[in-house]
Amino acid sequence: MKKWLRILLKSLAVILILIVAFIAIVYIVNVVSTKSEKSKIQAYGQLVPVDGKNMNVLIQGEGEDTIVLLPGYGTASPVLDFKPLIDELSPYYKVVAIEPFGYGLSDTTDKDRTTENIVKEIHEALQSLNIDRYILMGHSITGLYGVDYVSKYRDEVTAFIGIDTSIPTQGGMDVEFPIGKFKLLKSSGFARLMMKFNPDPYEGLPYDDETREQIRLIQLQNMFNPSILNEMEHISSNFKEATHMKFPVDLPLLLLVGKQNISDQWVPIHEEQAASVENGKIVIFDASHYVHHTKFKEIVENSRQFMADIK
Repeated sequence: MKKWLRILLKSLAVILILIVAFIAIVYIVNVVSTKSEKSKIQAYGQLVPVDGKNMNVLIQGEGEDTIVLLPGYGTASPVLDFKPLIDELSPYYKVVAIEPFGYGLSDTTDKDRTTENIVKEIHEALQSLNIDRYILMGHSITGLYGVDYVSKYRDEVTAFIGIDTSIPTQGGMDVEFPIGKFKLLKSSGFARLMMKFNPDPYEGLPYDDETREQIRLIQLQNMFNPSILNEMEHISSNFKEATHMKFPVDLPLLLLVGKQNISDQWVPIHEEQAASVENGKIVIFDASHYVHHTKFKEIVENSRQFMADIK
């Protein structure tokens, strides 16, 4: 019995040492890789001063009308994620793709990611660029921030085009996220390890290898950064505060919706939102939440037709 007990204790000790060694290796690899990968990221766009920090903005195209393009929550590199759409839009519009703080090549910020702060910062970036008349277009959570944005700067926004955008009254947004666990995954390096074994979400999409690699590098830098986690922490309160907010009745509203959603209420609530304004239209695509990854040509076609119809 004593012999078997000694063998068992030694085996457990070896297993414990291996586990500790594995955790240490994951941590060290993450620290070294994070530092070395920074130099591999290629700059794009331009840095705009906002609230004492730098916000990255890409301007492409020289069209008469301007489209301000905003990302969905947590998009690692909005500019690169939107690349097929930007390339398709830019022959007809001046496209201004904004990367909010914590996204893409923009700085992080200590300010809480409330809707009020996010909207104010985006507007400040546009003011720095002397852009004061534009179509507001965005994906996912832009639908939440956009309602507040338009209520504050209605005289600047000529129309809102939502790409499978959030709606303030949608269900399931009162969830509490495990912020502490995400911080631990980030600092320990296990978030990087998990990402390594996950399939590439851009596989098979119209992104070249270089762009996909740049997105991967930026995602590894930005994943669970303080601004992204703070925004996650405020998602519930931001939705709650916007519950009674609606787009102005006189604002032209085009909603481009993907029907491949787990909620059978997704299309109906967008139909209701489109019907709440004088000039609202909804177009339904057989696509996932990331409509712009596969339907970018159709997005541009419908946007151009909609803007032509309201003029």
